[in-house]
Amino acid sequence: MNYRYQFASGKKVSVVGFGGWQLGNQSSWNGSSIEEGIALVKEAIKNGVTFFDTAPNYADGNSEKIIGEGIKGYRDQVIINTKVGHGPNGEWAFSPEGIRASVQRSLRQLQTNYIDSVILHNPEQYVLKGESELPQVLKELKQEGLIHQWGISIDSLEELDLALKYLNPDVIEIMFNIIHQEPRYLFDEIQKRNILLIIKVPLDSGWLSGKYDEHSSFTGVRARWDKKTIQTRADFVKKIKTILHTEEIAPLALQYILSYSAVSTVIPGIKTKAHLFSNIGALNHSITPEQVQLLETLYENEIKQKETPW
Repeated sequence: MNYRYQFASGKKVSVVGFGGWQLGNQSSWNGSSIEEGIALVKEAIKNGVTFFDTAPNYADGNSEKIIGEGIKGYRDQVIINTKVGHGPNGEWAFSPEGIRASVQRSLRQLQTNYIDSVILHNPEQYVLKGESELPQVLKELKQEGLIHQWGISIDSLEELDLALKYLNPDVIEIMFNIIHQEPRYLFDEIQKRNILLIIKVPLDSGWLSGKYDEHSSFTGVRARWDKKTIQTRADFVKKIKTILHTEEIAPLALQYILSYSAVSTVIPGIKTKAHLFSNIGALNHSITPEQVQLLETLYENEIKQKETPW
């Protein structure tokens, strides 16, 4: 395992992290059971993964509970990143009282007396413009020692620009992958500020695994894609495979992200041990500077001009 970002406590962030959305999520996704999830977390730690991303609304709290059980005996080695704003059963908690209550609940579910990183879960633009008390509440929780760093989870370049202009977060989690490249325009500024940069949706909800094409059908949360979106994605995936000279593009899709030194960690979802070992195994692959440039050119000349909704 490789490590880039280091906390003041000395803990190091693994460049391949653990996305915990699917842990215990058997309602909207065929995720792991409680027992399977705990075993996955323990296996990840044994293989050098130190960074775990979760949220109180993931599997209505089961994700945090699973991680809390899985890290027992390893708390001083791992970094937990959880969120505030959205809670179990559709709870809306974007208020000072809601944030404090959410953090307290997460502390209980994770079975810990501090959380390494807590981030606002896709807040509205007025928050990103500094027009709310919410960042100040997180700063107070940091001063109280209940959390060690605070930040935001966002999706777009526009949101990233606002956050960098009006907030001063320790942590930014953002969607970035070969299909969604715009955030890289501000990576230099992120690196200059030594912000912990977490990359979510690194495989574009499975498209960059290379296993989907225009004939694929989807259920659950992925049923949101219409035929036009599926065809557009399929066409781009074919071009990406040509650039990378392989049908198995997932490892190089992760390496593309890690080719940017501003990136601290990627957090692909992990459902099975096979997924875990595949993600970690991506570090044994390499992507050339020429391939990175070709992927950037593909984005600028073609992908950027098309609608590729998440």
